[in-house]
Amino acid sequence: QVQLVESRGGLVQAGGSLRLSCAASGRTFGSTAMGWFRQAPGKEREFVAAITRSGGSTAYSDSVKGRFTISRDNAKNTMYLQMNSLKPEDTAVYYCAATKLAFTTAQVEPGRYVYWGQGTQVTVSS
Repeated sequence: QVQLVESRGGLVQAGGSLRLSCAASGRTFGSTAMGWFRQAPGKEREFVAAITRSGGSTAYSDSVKGRFTISRDNAKNTMYLQMNSLKPEDTAVYYCAATKLAFTTAQVEPGRYVYWGQGTQVTVSS
């Protein structure tokens, strides 16, 4: 079992930065691929970024590529999402997620993820 807890999001102005963290419990953190997803009001949950268990492979959605950076610290059982140059369209509830298998490539499909955090609100004002 893996339990995931996201850090508090917040309200930032367009162009600003915010870093989310996802703390995981359980001894299997270092063996799972992980990812970030988001859901805006009235929209379906969408992929944001993903990372393999070693951190050696990452993937990003086109909408955040070049602005967001995913990373992880297995010694601290924590994953991060550094968000720069934020835009109003980045406003959403952000979720961290973990797979159950040790995929060697970053996973973009939400169906691959078994464990989910409770979500944290990020609001970007224009």
